[in-house]
Amino acid sequence: MKKTLTISAVTIAAAIALAGCSAGSDGGSMPGMNHGSSGMSSSSAPAVADFNDADAIFAQMMIPHHTQAVEMSDMILAKEAIPVPVTDLATKIKAAQAPEIEKMTGWLTSWNQPTEMPTDMPAGHSMSGMMGDEDMAKLEAAQGTEAAKLFLTQMIAHHEGAIMMAKTETTDGKNAEAVQLSKDIVTSQEAEMQEMKDLLAAL
Repeated sequence: MKKTLTISAVTIAAAIALAGCSAGSDGGSMPGMNHGSSGMSSSSAPAVADFNDADAIFAQMMIPHHTQAVEMSDMILAKEAIPVPVTDLATKIKAAQAPEIEKMTGWLTSWNQPTEMPTDMPAGHSMSGMMGDEDMAKLEAAQGTEAAKLFLTQMIAHHEGAIMMAKTETTDGKNAEAVQLSKDIVTSQEAEMQEMKDLLAAL
């Protein structure tokens, strides 16, 4: 035990947890503790820091993806003569995604990971659905019904990309909070996509 405690003492919290565990019961809860702390210092930290590369990449990619969705929503909300259901949707998207950006930024900070997206994405990870500069310029310039149609068309593609990224996290992620967020994104954005398709058909 002395050796185990010395190794785990890299993380004070884990050492305390191990000491308390061994003092209280030698059997029942030890296997669970050993399982949780088997990955050396990174995974012997508190549960919030229990993550893998897929979790970090998910947050790093979804932050700029969400940021662009908020920017697109701001653009449409700043225009006049936009149908109310479209502005309502833009408001809803902004209200949902802005707090998620803060949440994911907080995770990356707590995991000691960069908040910026890596330049070389691992195989199986891609950030699809993002608008290019030309797309954003078109949305900025459009007015009225044309702007509403363009916003809906672009945001449908944007949501499709986010859903793909979220499903990858659901499959490959380890952090419980990140995996749950990925599932929530799929559920909410699939519903919003259907709403946008209905609105687009009515314009």
